Amino acid sequence: MTSNPLNPSNGDDTPKDPLTEMLQNLMGGKGMENFDPSELAKAAGLPDDPNLLAQMFSQVQAMMSAPSEGPVNWTLAHDNARRVAAGTSDPSVSAQQSRDVDEALRLAELWLDPVTDLPATGLIGKAWSRAEWVEATLGTWKRLTEPVANSIANALSSAMTEQMPEEMKSMMGGASSMLQNMGGAIFGMQLGQAIGALSKDVVSSTDIGVPLADLEMALLPANVAAFGEGLSLPENDIRLFLAVREAAHARLFVQVPWLRGHLLGAIEAYARGIHIDTSRIEELARDLDPSNPEGIQEALSQGVFMPQRTPAQEQALEKLETALALVEGWVDELTAAATEKVLPSAGALRETVRRRRATGGPAEHAFASLVGLELRPRRLRDAATLWATLKDERGIEGRDAIWHHPDLLPTAEDLDDPKGFSSRRKLAEASDSEVDDALQKLLSGGFDDTSAEEGGAPDTGDAAKDAGDAGGKDDDGETGHPKS
Repeated sequence: MTSNPLNPSNGDDTPKDPLTEMLQNLMGGKGMENFDPSELAKAAGLPDDPNLLAQMFSQVQAMMSAPSEGPVNWTLAHDNARRVAAGTSDPSVSAQQSRDVDEALRLAELWLDPVTDLPATGLIGKAWSRAEWVEATLGTWKRLTEPVANSIANALSSAMTEQMPEEMKSMMGGASSMLQNMGGAIFGMQLGQAIGALSKDVVSSTDIGVPLADLEMALLPANVAAFGEGLSLPENDIRLFLAVREAAHARLFVQVPWLRGHLLGAIEAYARGIHIDTSRIEELARDLDPSNPEGIQEALSQGVFMPQRTPAQEQALEKLETALALVEGWVDELTAAATEKVLPSAGALRETVRRRRATGGPAEHAFASLVGLELRPRRLRDAATLWATLKDERGIEGRDAIWHHPDLLPTAEDLDDPKGFSSRRKLAEASDSEVDDALQKLLSGGFDDTSAEEGGAPDTGDAAKDAGDAGGKDDDGETGHPKS
């Protein structure tokens, strides 16, 4: 840090370090009366509304003086996500919008029945505001981001402690936990900012291909309307198409119970392997310029992770990308089959959604930079081709039977060569059958019997007795050939 915390007034107009000034006020018992929180707010991506900031930083002061429940301040993440979600406007869902969404999702279920072997879910469709989406999904976001969030919060607090002037360290005394809480507060606010921004983009509970809200089927009317802007297509067509996608996602995650844990587990495995670039965090803490309080926000938005991945993480990433592609490809294929004859605009909407999912929006990019996690199905088109091929070869029932067990799922190799999936699967199944037969033969003693038949010395002693019991003896008392 560039300013001296014990000499905040240097006789010129240079502003004081906002983090240092905040700590001084808190530690000196002055509270927040003389502290202008706008500078630190800019660093955390917060608004410059004085009343809102005064209220928020009063909460921060209370939180940092209370025992911490963990490295990340999830309360701040929640509050900031709600604030960003509301933004300039987040109107409550009207009764008419609720009816429209309910009717669209009911019709979507009927359209899906002929094109999939998975039964309907029986879920009641809901219409959510952005704030309701935040409430319904924040628990899953916490689960997915906690491994990275904890690492970043710990690294931030450690870096700030190391870079703090010696005079400040001695002043902190036994209240060093307050500094640790500050790292969690900074990251919590940033994470809330990213989740809140995502709430303005998503059109449904499963829009990013991950079941963020378990056993839910919902659309966000405000975002559905925003999605349709500029498409020159009937609003009802857009709502119906997105409803079919949402219903297909819900049907898959409900009727394939193991899939949600499989997908979230792949994300968690990848997140745990992300390497935090502590040198960049130390640089951030060391070079924070009081005249440029956006430094923290900019550094976090650019990511603080090493670009290199370990072999284990490469495997986790491949598993994650394949799983995301298989889910999205299946939904894409079913949605096309269910809507092609009833929605004239289905083809155009399918391509629009494909491009949107492949590229991701600004909010998704910001989230990916913050936690090092991208949720885009990079191989959506390959996966859709694979599912279409399986339908042609096996029919609807045979295609959907692939979801019966995780061991049956196609691999990245199958996405490379969809038409060769069935032949590779037959070879694998034949190989498994041969192993099972050989194991059974070994357990039953068949291999020993075979060697005897091929000219090996006959069993003697106990072995001869066993063979006699199994195969009987001939008239002269010698051991007979064992039964096959």
